[in-house]
Amino acid sequence: MHTGNQPSKEIDPTVPTAARMYDHYLGGKDNYAADRAACEELDKVVPSTRRLAVNNRRFLRRVVRTLAQDHGIRQFLDHGSGLPTQDNVHQVAQSVDPTSHVVYVDNDPMVLVHGRALLEQDERTAVIQADMRDTDGIFGHPETQRLIDFSQPVAVLFVSVMHCLPDSESDGPPALSRRVAERLAPGSFLVMCQLVSEDPEVRKFVTDFMDQTTQGHWGRVRQEKDVAELFDGLEILEPGLVEVSTWRPDSEVAPRQLTHEWIEFGGVGRIG
Repeated sequence: MHTGNQPSKEIDPTVPTAARMYDHYLGGKDNYAADRAACEELDKVVPSTRRLAVNNRRFLRRVVRTLAQDHGIRQFLDHGSGLPTQDNVHQVAQSVDPTSHVVYVDNDPMVLVHGRALLEQDERTAVIQADMRDTDGIFGHPETQRLIDFSQPVAVLFVSVMHCLPDSESDGPPALSRRVAERLAPGSFLVMCQLVSEDPEVRKFVTDFMDQTTQGHWGRVRQEKDVAELFDGLEILEPGLVEVSTWRPDSEVAPRQLTHEWIEFGGVGRIG
């Protein structure tokens, strides 16, 4: 997924973005040669990345279905949503309750173009272009205000996007998660996961590679303890903070992440 300092209105096919690289890993067609070349280079060091992307998408579907079915959530705010693919948040949520409302947020202009084309017939869903750190701008956006009632429980999603954020006292992942949590009604949920590795060489290579490849639109690969910090003060749903393919799998034979040079790690926190 993609974030940067300021949303751009121009699509530059020569500079890879995390959103388009993710689209390529998921088998999508909304990517360019530069994105595919970047994926090939990344695969040389972390060859499990395609499987990781697929398992991450399955985690997103399971989380949305669980929150809609078991917790009655009918409002979803998806940060760093990426390019539309199969089984998007609104499709999963609306399969449980057709009246569910979803707002997608991304700052990749290609996401805006494709998202709006996909959603123009759905009045309960919108896509807005914004930096996901701009909480005031996102919460106050006319489309968000139209679709989301913040006096009621909301599920706010940061799925596989926190690693796009640099460390910052005011805008890094811990500050952002606290700021969002403070604005949500009791019974709301924060869904957060990001790429982590306990191998310092992997962390350094991927962080440096992605920072250079995306021309600065990247944060860093972190450790599990950094992700755990994002959930301070939240009630964490079972099974806790885990590698995401093991979060409430659909079956005993559901696909698992078998390679561990890096993993997607996180979970779901409830606001009391």
